Amino acid sequence: MIIVKELKEVWDYVISRNLLEQYKKAKNFLVNWNLKIIDFKLRQPKKYKVYQFRINKKYRAFWIFKESKEYWKIFIVIEISDHQDF
Repeated sequence: MIIVKELKEVWDYVISRNLLEQYKKAKNFLVNWNLKIIDFKLRQPKKYKVYQFRINKKYRAFWIFKESKEYWKIFIVIEISDHQDF
């Protein structure tokens, strides 16, 4: 089972930029492991283990992976950003 959690700052960013529906759709693809659709990838440098997935052509969600003691995988979305800033 996959659990996706977001920081409060992430929700504020999504709502302020009117990305809620697009974010929910991308999050659903992540939960269902449709990774190619959302351009899922590991960011550089790989040693930090920060991943990204695409919300739309402009915005990306950056997240970290946390494994729980149960059989759940927890993804924590730490930032959503305009990918052209990087």
